[in-house]
Amino acid sequence: MKIARHAQIIKLINQYDIETQEELAKKLEESGFAVTQATISRDIKDLHLFKVSGIEKKYRYAYINDSEGEISPKMKNLFRDCVVAVKCAQNMVVIKTLTGNGPNAGTVVDKLNYPEIVGSVAGDDTLLIVCENNEAAAAVIEKINDFMK
Repeated sequence: MKIARHAQIIKLINQYDIETQEELAKKLEESGFAVTQATISRDIKDLHLFKVSGIEKKYRYAYINDSEGEISPKMKNLFRDCVVAVKCAQNMVVIKTLTGNGPNAGTVVDKLNYPEIVGSVAGDDTLLIVCENNEAAAAVIEKINDFMK
């Protein structure tokens, strides 16, 4: 049941701009899945769903994919569209994004799994990446710029 429900959630969020857990629960019930708010919350966590700017609504749920380390063309385009600037500050890389897209950029960078990255912290419109050293930060910037082409 869980696998079928997860597949339906992915189908629904790709088909509709779903902004809230309540909207998702309603769409699932319309599809024949009886769910509670707690179930929806767990499913969102299990599927690693996140919010992106919507077309019809302010925000909507989105999904990268379930293949570790792979980034869909849709997610690559989202990253490319939301990044405003990429700058180096010694061993750190600062990525400025459109408002509300710092966590989304962080998700993409985490999926890229660059060995030079020690860790990252995402804010509302900024992603801070900490690298091993200055040279590693420069390499990360080069890789990110190549990724965005």
